[in-house]
Amino acid sequence: MAVTVLILPGFGNSGASHWQSLWEASNPDFKRVNQRDWEHPVCEEWVEALEKVIEEAGSEVILVAHSMACLVVAHFASKAHKPIKGALIVAPPNATSSSFPKEALGFDNTPLLPFDFPSIVVASTNDEYASIEYVQALANAWKSEFVDVGAKGHINARSDLGFWDEGFALLEKLRQKS
Repeated sequence: MAVTVLILPGFGNSGASHWQSLWEASNPDFKRVNQRDWEHPVCEEWVEALEKVIEEAGSEVILVAHSMACLVVAHFASKAHKPIKGALIVAPPNATSSSFPKEALGFDNTPLLPFDFPSIVVASTNDEYASIEYVQALANAWKSEFVDVGAKGHINARSDLGFWDEGFALLEKLRQKS
C-alpha cells in the first residue's frame, strides 16, 4: 500500500510557487488538506478537517505541515487520534508572538507533549515568525528530530526555494523510517 502524504498549508494556503504545492503537483500520492477558511483559521476546525482526511486516507499517512499547520499537528497529536506514520513539521510559528496573525483563533496554547509517531522539525535561522531556539524547544518537547536549514526565512514561497529538494530529502528520510 502506498503511503499517502497529506499536505497541510498554513495561514492563507500555499500558492502555486510554494514548495508544498510543487510537491503535491508532482506526486499522485500527495493530497492537500483543505480548510473552510484560510484567512480566519480556527484551530479546532483545522484539527477536525485533518482528522477527517486522515480517516478517509487509511493507515499509511505522513503529514507535511508548514507554519500554522504545524500547530494543528501538535493539537492533533495531543489527543487520542488515528495512528499515522510520521510528520514533517516545517517552520512552526510562535503563536504568542506579535507577528502571529490576529485572525487566528485557538492556536495560542501549543501542546508540548511528545508525538507518538516519528517526526522531523525544520527551522530557519532567520524566520520572522519564530526564533530558532523556540523551534528547537518545540522539537525537543515533541521528541522530534531537529533540522536547522540555515537562513531561509519562513521556508515559504518568498524564500524562493522552488521544489525545495532539501526538504523533499527529509520527507524521504521520514518515509524510510515509517
